[in-house]
Amino acid sequence: MEPRISLITLGVKDLDVSLRFYKDGLGLPTTRRSSDGIIFFSTSGTSFALYPYEDLAKDISADYNVPRSKFSGITLAHNVRTKEEVTHILKLAEAAGARIEKHAQDTEWGGCSGYFSDPDGYLWEVAWGAFEFNDDGSLIIT
Repeated sequence: MEPRISLITLGVKDLDVSLRFYKDGLGLPTTRRSSDGIIFFSTSGTSFALYPYEDLAKDISADYNVPRSKFSGITLAHNVRTKEEVTHILKLAEAAGARIEKHAQDTEWGGCSGYFSDPDGYLWEVAWGAFEFNDDGSLIIT
């Protein structure tokens, strides 16, 4: 298997609400509409998609059609180039309807991070630290 994650898909309650949050609120580019049934966003690195939660669960198995818990043990991260961007992105997310779970603060690993949750409760970390980026904005992991 090649070491690659191609697509992260979030199962969402309301495709319209999530589309507005990510496209209009956070500014992620897409040409899709909710009537397409799935939304793909153009991002650097791994691609990102929204799909109705119940349909995603059914795609796996009838056994998976259960309510999501508040914390699934997974967070998504948006790493930034400057410390100031952490606060800026958190404010942008909050203005778009996100709940701030942890305001920007210095970390024990020498960086700065904060968390917000999207309309479906998915947790996003916004982090700055000793990260290096490729020209396309993806992280350089060594």
